[in-house]
Amino acid sequence: MMIGSCTVELALFESNSLKEKRQIIKSLIGRIQSRFNVSIAEVDKQDTWRSAVIGFACVSASAKHAAQMVNNVIKFIEGDTRVEIVRQDLEIL
Repeated sequence: MMIGSCTVELALFESNSLKEKRQIIKSLIGRIQSRFNVSIAEVDKQDTWRSAVIGFACVSASAKHAAQMVNNVIKFIEGDTRVEIVRQDLEIL
């Protein structure tokens, strides 16, 4: 069993309040969960409205598949025009 985990720091451009930030992050997390079936949550910077940190993880039989799943989620996030990836930390265990 292999575990792929990633922490992604995001910059939000359309957010002018914590309420707007939460709407954007909740929407993004929901879309990722339903599309990729990974465990995902906002893990840091909950009180800042221009940035967020989300973490997600997946379980797979092979390291190659786990890395591929994580990379697919990152590409999906990159395609969302409301956010920009500032930093990412990928780990396969």
